[in-house]
Amino acid sequence: MATPRKPGTLFIVNPELNTETLLVHACESLASANVMASDLVGFLEGAHRNTLLGIAQVIMLGELAVNRALDWIDPLE
Repeated sequence: MATPRKPGTLFIVNPELNTETLLVHACESLASANVMASDLVGFLEGAHRNTLLGIAQVIMLGELAVNRALDWIDPLE
């Protein structure tokens, strides 16, 4: 029987971070990715433009989902 492979630790998420911190970081990362994708759309035409617009929309939907999860953790009064 083969020995199970141990995952590398070059990039790890601090196991002591709480859920809210992780979600905030994810939201900020998704917002940045959306801005980058939206900026690049202006340089493309045709099918490549449509593909990148689709990717930007998926990023935006992910950001909305993370924001909703943050609302559940710390609802505004």
